[in-house]
Amino acid sequence: MSDATSVHSSLDRLLHAPARLSIATALYAHRRGMTFSQLKHACELSDGNLSRHISRMEAESVVRSNKVFVDRIPQTTISLTVRGRDRFEQYIECLRRIVEAQDASVSARHNASSRGVVYE
Repeated sequence: MSDATSVHSSLDRLLHAPARLSIATALYAHRRGMTFSQLKHACELSDGNLSRHISRMEAESVVRSNKVFVDRIPQTTISLTVRGRDRFEQYIECLRRIVEAQDASVSARHNASSRGVVYE
């Protein structure tokens, strides 16, 4: 197994799903959190889809929801937890290692082919 393959298999499955990656990315950029409506629009998700992903992320303590009333209207704010920020940063670091491993692999093949070594 190559370094890129082994690193790729260590990607955080919770965050690797496209919708949850979008949610985590938006929340990482907004430290104080985002309202449900803001997050829904930023991630281009339906109410139900966003709600389902938020529930899954809350179950793993990656995000937290805070429900308050603003002028008698309920408002839910979602934010990353400290654990969520750490997991997101680890996920990004894992992606960086995948890119570096791929770059090293391409460089090694290029160097070998310039010496007449052929990979099939």
